[in-house]
Amino acid sequence: MSNKNTLAYAQQLDNEDPLKAFRNRFHIPKLKGKDVIYFTGNSLGLQPKSTKTYINEELDDWATLGVEGHFHSQKRPWFHYHKFSKEALAKIVGALPSEVVSMNSLTSNLHLMMVSFYRPTKTRHKILIESGAFPSDQYAVESQIKFHKLPYNEALVEISPRKGEHTLRTEDIISKIEEHKDSLALVMLSGVQYYSGQFFDIQKITEAGHQAGAFVGFDLAHAAGNVPLELHKHEVDFAAWCSYKYLNSGPGGVSGIFVHEKHGNNPDIPRFAGWWGHNEEERFKMEKGFKPMEGADGWQLSNVNVLSSAAHLAALEIYNEAGMEALREKSLKLTGYLESLLKELQDEGFLQMITPTEPNARGCQLSLLVTHNGKAIFEHLTQSGVVADWREPNVIRVAPVPLYNTFEDVFNFYDILKKVIF
Repeated sequence: MSNKNTLAYAQQLDNEDPLKAFRNRFHIPKLKGKDVIYFTGNSLGLQPKSTKTYINEELDDWATLGVEGHFHSQKRPWFHYHKFSKEALAKIVGALPSEVVSMNSLTSNLHLMMVSFYRPTKTRHKILIESGAFPSDQYAVESQIKFHKLPYNEALVEISPRKGEHTLRTEDIISKIEEHKDSLALVMLSGVQYYSGQFFDIQKITEAGHQAGAFVGFDLAHAAGNVPLELHKHEVDFAAWCSYKYLNSGPGGVSGIFVHEKHGNNPDIPRFAGWWGHNEEERFKMEKGFKPMEGADGWQLSNVNVLSSAAHLAALEIYNEAGMEALREKSLKLTGYLESLLKELQDEGFLQMITPTEPNARGCQLSLLVTHNGKAIFEHLTQSGVVADWREPNVIRVAPVPLYNTFEDVFNFYDILKKVIF
């Protein structure tokens, strides 16, 4: 047995971790009085201890100021609330502050983006997505195609892994784009695939889509706050994400969008309009004639959900302090350590890690294909204090998040899983 397969080694790694103090900034759920091993930040991130303070500040302003809180709040006037998250979000997704805004929910935002960027014509009407995309994405794309009264099976193009493989090869995605280049209107993929944990090559896919004459957008639900992103540099047309997974902003937390400045500064691009996207200087004139704000702000519909956004700001403050570069560095080590431990179980034939082995092609999630008794193993893990995620038909997803998970968490998970299997 390698010395890496010991609790002492994991504790040594934790002692050397420059981000170790951030765990204390979060509430860790407990089972029978003991911290659980929480490996589902890819589904719902943990609550920062500062969240309650941020929300209570807005509740206090509401109680003492009423409607005047829109302009006279002590810390964060509600009228400008969407602006307070811009700098942090821009750093997380690799954008200009003007290219991002937090608003609505993820699927609502995907629909709004497709209003602007899925404009089918007689010759260009197809949408390319990955087969097995998250159901919301599948349903959103299906309904958009049907809304335009197009034949669904003809307009939808799906790309699947090769036989016997679990992830998509970048060259196959590019080949599929090339195959449909004359009829392709939109490429819309995940940033990180929810089931396999694969981190797609956003730059190469975007370049291929643009060369084919299509718009390119991404659902970053499992990517934002998880992997390094350069949306502006890579000239992605649009993206949307949720904030309740890796961004730790609470169940159903406010979503966000990215619109590249080449589109955001074009007032003539089609969109569904609302008054919060209207020229801020003229908003309260209540006049006809929509004049969009520049940048992503021009896609806003309604005034900000302040209480949800307060939770978002509390989490983003922590991200700002830690920094995506440092978080990514720890994430690579943490997930790499988990992979090295699980390799023993994979070699014995008890499970298969279907997430890419190349560190730059994944985030902090490993998807474990269990060869037999998968659901029973998962239930035993749960009873043993491991909070993981089961996905039909036989995959256990585990995500050691660098903000609050430890190397000791990783070792203890491996130790419990090994005992369950053997």
